[in-house]
Amino acid sequence: MPLEFEIAPGRMIGENHPCFFIAEIGQNHQGDINIAKQMIQVAKDAGADCAKFQKSELKHKFNKAALARPYNSPHSWGPTYGEHKEYLEFSHDQYRELKAFADSIGILLSASGMDEKAVDFLDELGVPFFKVASCDTNNMPYIESTARKGRPMVISSGMQTMETMRQVYNKVKSINDKFCILQCTSAYPLDPEDVHLNIIKEYQKEFPDIPIGYSGHERGNAITLAAVGMGAKVVERHITLDKTWKGNDHEASLEPAELKELINGIRVIERAMGSTVKDMRACEMSTFKKLGKSVVAACDIPADTPLTAEMLAVKVAEPRGFPPERIYELIGRKLNKSVEFDRSEERRVGKECRSRWSPYH
Repeated sequence: MPLEFEIAPGRMIGENHPCFFIAEIGQNHQGDINIAKQMIQVAKDAGADCAKFQKSELKHKFNKAALARPYNSPHSWGPTYGEHKEYLEFSHDQYRELKAFADSIGILLSASGMDEKAVDFLDELGVPFFKVASCDTNNMPYIESTARKGRPMVISSGMQTMETMRQVYNKVKSINDKFCILQCTSAYPLDPEDVHLNIIKEYQKEFPDIPIGYSGHERGNAITLAAVGMGAKVVERHITLDKTWKGNDHEASLEPAELKELINGIRVIERAMGSTVKDMRACEMSTFKKLGKSVVAACDIPADTPLTAEMLAVKVAEPRGFPPERIYELIGRKLNKSVEFDRSEERRVGKECRSRWSPYH
């Protein structure tokens, strides 16, 4: 299986590719397609890779009793839960309109298919990848049928155990090698002590051949930035135009300025991750020339005198001399020329030009 894969045409994730950012609109559009388009534009302007919704075929997601139950909440859009959900649900034609809009401004559009019929529609719509919401991660028939469609999968892991995630990994792996798993805790908003970023490291050990990411519901940006620093290759955060709006998810969502700040911060972290090779960098040379230290004589040292530690000191010196990390190579050896107190000698390399610090063998 690949540690990297193409999540959308021309966009790789995993390995050293940029973190893939999903701006989760969900149902924060208040049932208004114009607000939904505005939010897609916000995601694009902030630098997100994808704007994402939640698509349900309500009669396939809920049974009759669940749809008929009274929904008395300040966040309700209808007297029953079914009417509430129906108010927030876009039609197939509206989704086609939203996808056309996203295509026209140059941002990917996808959705969590909240039931198998919804996944069928999203497949027909041509989304680049399927997002599996945490509530369906242990729904094995759903996981299998979605994997068999062959599109990449982004799988959240809220409300699950590691054993369940192993089952999900093994099931999807046997069918479709283009998937990743996101650490997630399903609470809105999420308190820091309930985030458990260390699960990212556990997933990286358990599933070393797939990208691991993070889906966050916390307030602010710090925790998500830490997740990226730990190696999250996909990040999902809910977005809103106004945290005070009616709806359960707004409080745990990012407003436009926060979203832009977060994505900019992720890109800074990616630049800062750099190389795994430790070496002196070009940007350090001016500091090294000013403050880098060399071996100097702690006393006058005649030629052919065996060197002891007491004869040597380390100072910022002109000219630059023998490197102090190699000082112990000089102990017990003899110099080919005398050196005066406090003197450093420019280190020269080559058979024809030996400095006073070049010892006899």
